[in-house]
Amino acid sequence: MNQLATKSRKIHSADKYQKIIDAATSVFAERGFHAAKIADIAKIAQVADGTIYLYFKSKDDLLISVFEYSIDLFIQTVEQGLRGLSSPIEKLKYFIDIYLRLIKKHPELAQVIQLELRQSSKFLKEYTHTKFFTFLALVAAIVEEGQAQKLFRADLNPQIIRRALFGAVDEIALEWLLMKKKKYPIEEAAAQLSAIFIEGLLSRQPSVNP
Repeated sequence: MNQLATKSRKIHSADKYQKIIDAATSVFAERGFHAAKIADIAKIAQVADGTIYLYFKSKDDLLISVFEYSIDLFIQTVEQGLRGLSSPIEKLKYFIDIYLRLIKKHPELAQVIQLELRQSSKFLKEYTHTKFFTFLALVAAIVEEGQAQKLFRADLNPQIIRRALFGAVDEIALEWLLMKKKKYPIEEAAAQLSAIFIEGLLSRQPSVNP
């Protein structure tokens, strides 16, 4: 009976945690990080103000947790998709495509990550980036796999490529979010970025269809 009660409490706690994350995402996206209030988040999450502080130390800590939730979501989605792919070229295409598709699918979460997170001094100064490095490691692993198969140039550093690729998709995601009138489909951006990076990585230079 005690084990069942403990399990029930854990499920209830996880559910409440997720409600707070979802509410914070909505409030941060709508009002901005600095204007957002814990009371507003608590109201949407249907919890007491003090309950939020049982899970998060501060509003900055809550913002960072939203970021980590988004990274976890992306990593899980990518890892699941990569299991069905054998070619490093297809894996890299998938990585770029799914990143930008998730931006489109989760606009509020994307806005928080792309815009509001940059306003947190705590994040910029103190965050250890552990999960972010896990995210970047997915790209490096794909590049290394391609190099091992002699598909990708051996003279390129996977650590540099992973940063360059993230910088590119991050900039496209940011611009796409800020555009009031979308000038191009985000899927088109994904296809063109894939073509650019894969052409540059290939040991030989055949045409790569986006």
